[in-house]
Amino acid sequence: MDSHGQYEQRVVWAVVDSGIGPLLLAATREGLVNVVFHATDPVRERALDRLASRLGTEPVEEPGCPLLAEAIRQVEEYFAGVRHDFDVPLDWSLISGFNREVLRELAAGVPYGTVVGYGDLAGRVGQPGGAQAVGAAMGANPLPVVVPCHRVVESDGGIGGFGGGLETKRKLLALEGVLPEPLF
Repeated sequence: MDSHGQYEQRVVWAVVDSGIGPLLLAATREGLVNVVFHATDPVRERALDRLASRLGTEPVEEPGCPLLAEAIRQVEEYFAGVRHDFDVPLDWSLISGFNREVLRELAAGVPYGTVVGYGDLAGRVGQPGGAQAVGAAMGANPLPVVVPCHRVVESDGGIGGFGGGLETKRKLLALEGVLPEPLF
């Protein structure tokens, strides 16, 4: 088998409409690898270029790919309020080290409808005092919504920052019943 056989990295993508605007979902053979907010054409193009350079292959639009189709279905169910947990394989290859450790703990240990403080999450991965590092890990999350960085908030009750914008974070927390629905 030559080097371009079945082991070649393959990236498929699709855009799904959600309660917070268009989301780009991308997957490899391993699992869902990237979720990108506000996936208008220019944002989508930049995201796909970034994926191509990081993963070494040109992403292909293929919403019918079984893994991607399942991820789309689960995202749609989440925004419809009928799914609380994502159950799709994840490809963690876009993130490593401390950031990956923190995001894995977040995915496994902070359920739907709950929040955790940046400092609390740092303590859970053995880095008490690492709240700022946790904030950086949330900002680097390649799998927002599915790996729920919107559930990480400031210990004083502040909402904290968010790569998708604070309005998006508020909408996600409202969807999960943590915050009241925004009035406008």
